[in-house]
Amino acid sequence: MYTSSLLFLNIGTPELMIILLVVLLLFGGQKLPELARGLGKGIREFKDASEGVKREIHRNINSVSDDLDVDSDQKKTDTPINDHISSN
Repeated sequence: MYTSSLLFLNIGTPELMIILLVVLLLFGGQKLPELARGLGKGIREFKDASEGVKREIHRNINSVSDDLDVDSDQKKTDTPINDHISSN
């Protein structure tokens, strides 16, 4: 799990263990669960915000494509031209 998600950072298992050891030494065993809880909450809020941005972008794209509605505009312009050509 960690290997695939941290591959882009070029962090392997030994480096991850050293980082965890340093965090444990800096913050102590009692503050570690609180720190992890806060980190999890921050990640969840970030994901929720990014999903909201994605939804807004998709909504705007759909709105623009509905406003443009190229197919119905094409049909409106094709009909008079076809009628004019067939009458001549």
